[in-house]
Amino acid sequence: MVKVAIWGSLREATEGAAEVEVEAANLRQLLDGLAERHPAIRPQIERGVSVSIDGLIFNDSWFQPVSPDSEVVLLPRIVGG
Repeated sequence: MVKVAIWGSLREATEGAAEVEVEAANLRQLLDGLAERHPAIRPQIERGVSVSIDGLIFNDSWFQPVSPDSEVVLLPRIVGG
């Protein structure tokens, strides 16, 4: 299981949970697992989220590997200009 820290306003979709666990081997499985366990987060995932894996931010790298010892943080999409 991968522990995922839920950051900011996304916690509303996890009933306030600051951390959840999901069975996943890559980013796509992680997001699918989150949406399955916490359906209220699905719309935000579909709009776009950013995921920090071991300190690096990923947006759409679906096959980026994750492991049980990865440090994973889910946060609202980071955009810049």
